[in-house]
Amino acid sequence: MRLNERDAAYLWDMLDQSRTIREITIGASFHHYMQNKILQLALERALEIIGEAARRISEGFKSDHPEIPWQGIIAQRNVIAHEYGEIKHERLWLVATKRIPELITILEKVNLPSIGIDKP
Repeated sequence: MRLNERDAAYLWDMLDQSRTIREITIGASFHHYMQNKILQLALERALEIIGEAARRISEGFKSDHPEIPWQGIIAQRNVIAHEYGEIKHERLWLVATKRIPELITILEKVNLPSIGIDKP
């Protein structure tokens, strides 16, 4: 399936926010994260944007790229947006430090250079 402009824009949002998460968590520990409300809020917002962008990607593109955990990304966004009192910070930290680097690698391989998105 050819990458349309709409999907490309949402993929860019996902990659951009993933890179932001990588930047704000480099050198930080879970303890630091738990002591820093600004870092917590920034991480939550970036994950929410990634999930919202993933939700808006076309079903055709999603089915062509099962290597991206679409449902998990969207589900995490829903927890942050709707069940914010139930946020498990250990889980968010794991997502930020383990899953986001994996997502960046996947997104960078998904034909993004053809639409002008390169590695930093």
